[in-house]
Amino acid sequence: MSILTRYVIRAHLGPFLFAFTAVTGLLFLNAVAQRLEDLAGKGLGMAVIGEFMLLSLPHIIALTFPMAVLVAVLYTFSDLTARNEVMAMAAGGIRVTRVLFPVLLVGAVLAGGMLWFNARVLPESNHRLSNLVADIGSKSPTLELREQVINEVRTADNARYRLRARTIDPAANVLSDVTIYDLSRPGETRVIVAREGQMAFTEDRADLYLTLEDGTMFDTSDSRPGAFQRMDFERQILPFRGVGTALERRGEGSRGEREMTIGQLRDRIDRELTSLESLSEEQREATVQAVAQTLGLDREGTDAGEMEALLDDGVVSAMTSNLRTAGLRWNINRLNVYRYEVEVQKKYSIAFACFVFVLLGAAFAVRFPSGGVGMVIATSVVIFFFYWAGLIGGERLADRGLVHPTLAMWFPNLVLLVPALLLSITMGRSIATSRGGGWDSLVWKVKDVLGRPFQSKSGTDTSPHPVATPGG
Repeated sequence: MSILTRYVIRAHLGPFLFAFTAVTGLLFLNAVAQRLEDLAGKGLGMAVIGEFMLLSLPHIIALTFPMAVLVAVLYTFSDLTARNEVMAMAAGGIRVTRVLFPVLLVGAVLAGGMLWFNARVLPESNHRLSNLVADIGSKSPTLELREQVINEVRTADNARYRLRARTIDPAANVLSDVTIYDLSRPGETRVIVAREGQMAFTEDRADLYLTLEDGTMFDTSDSRPGAFQRMDFERQILPFRGVGTALERRGEGSRGEREMTIGQLRDRIDRELTSLESLSEEQREATVQAVAQTLGLDREGTDAGEMEALLDDGVVSAMTSNLRTAGLRWNINRLNVYRYEVEVQKKYSIAFACFVFVLLGAAFAVRFPSGGVGMVIATSVVIFFFYWAGLIGGERLADRGLVHPTLAMWFPNLVLLVPALLLSITMGRSIATSRGGGWDSLVWKVKDVLGRPFQSKSGTDTSPHPVATPGG
């Protein structure tokens, strides 16, 4: 490693560590402050609180690490250019790309490390944090219950319940589309389905009262095979006694998509794709059999046109209903595939962002170095906002099946990579000094780029011309 390479890399260490520590600390304090009220007053030991804080760090680091990379590159290259060090290197025959090359190698290494972190460390820490929150939530079911997951609820009298809700509002303690499985009575099963549920706790937060609205109760018993009892209700209060009396560590639980490694996500995707294929084949075969059986025809000896002409309205209605149901099931499986694929592509995309930020930050800083720390902060905020807004928006569109997951997760990287490459190509020809390349130069450049389409349409030249002086 040459002296120049060591010098350039060492120049990035200080800004990177400062930016990484500062941004991570701020987001970490914000995350802890949001949970502090829920953790306080529960009698939790310092070991549990420390474990909670430690497990809260990885998902924050996944956000702040690429941010720190961009801030470090912007600050270092703008500082080197403003102090004319890059100009001096160019005067000595060292091209700017020679200075950028080792930084790009470090960026590639950081991208690889970030991919390993996102694929291995982050899913496991998210899963352990989710289980810990669920265990702590045994003293406050609002924390324990998770959306669209079968949650286990145990009471002080050893009654066992399974509860699932489509949505949970922790602030209002409101659940929607509630399903409760009562397993507390051996030999009997009770299933309660309700449109909405309202949770309320006693003052000591030991007992939970769940008020269900607009629901139905189904009771079955082993002593009466094939029989069940149904009861509709407008309101019912279901008590859970002693759900918040102790912290019980229950070990592994089900994993959400953000708690899975890439291998586990790929297995889920393959499983959903297999379900799609089997569903399509099953529905096709069932439709053909239903038509043949209804008409009493030989499937091999009757063509499709004759079969369709002989169908009556009842058969058509039944087939339409079956096809509609199959279509809904197919769409659910397809959305599940998109949802899992989004998480896979997100792990790769965020890791690759480290490399993109190195390329974009260095090229931008060399072109506009004189804005100082203000330029670094403003540029970082704008790039961060665009990147994360694009990532979040793309994720939501992909989860709804409107955009392919690969395009949704990689679109912010592709958009930022284009100006990064353009600036890098012209970087050697547009080295600014401490007397230029600041805010005024940036504003003039933006106006020039935005005004070019209008200049070409009007056919006029709006560039500045020398003004004649008397005697000149």
